Amino acid sequence: MQLTVAIIGRAQGIKGEVRLDLRTDAPETRLAPGAMLETDPAEMGPLTVAARREYKGNTYVRFEEYADRTAAESLRGIRLVIESDEDEGEPDAWFPHELRGLEALDPDGYELGIVVGLEYLPGHDLLLIREQDGALARVPFVKEIVTEVDLEDNCVVIDAPPGLFSSEDLVISEETGEIKERE
Repeated sequence: MQLTVAIIGRAQGIKGEVRLDLRTDAPETRLAPGAMLETDPAEMGPLTVAARREYKGNTYVRFEEYADRTAAESLRGIRLVIESDEDEGEPDAWFPHELRGLEALDPDGYELGIVVGLEYLPGHDLLLIREQDGALARVPFVKEIVTEVDLEDNCVVIDAPPGLFSSEDLVISEETGEIKERE
């Protein structure tokens, strides 16, 4: 199975350096100088890392096969991928393809929607849920809210705070400004 290590962003400077949108927690090993990575689409690679540096929280690399800015700019949007055994990894970690299509349930078992994706943010990821009315809910993917991920039962259990889902029947009190259930 192919896993995305990073997505190539814009070119930086004149020597073919590009900014990466990382999707790995081990960039120092996956993107070490000399590392060879496959690409998606495959015809743009494989790519060999010539140099890697960190600057202001961003990762920049140069590839041996693309030595100038014009060539490097053609890589924008290309995914750097590796082959991986799905069984390796952390017990409470899931790949986006494993989450897509799972039924989102509240703690009482009522359907909230279907998981349609994962949005990566610096603090924590967001689980994207397509609600039954078609609205898209962005649920913080933290244990306090997403209390269970059960791949065998094809569901996630979400203990959402009030107002997270559009289908909830909530109103704001005009007198106090508090959020409460519609009467």
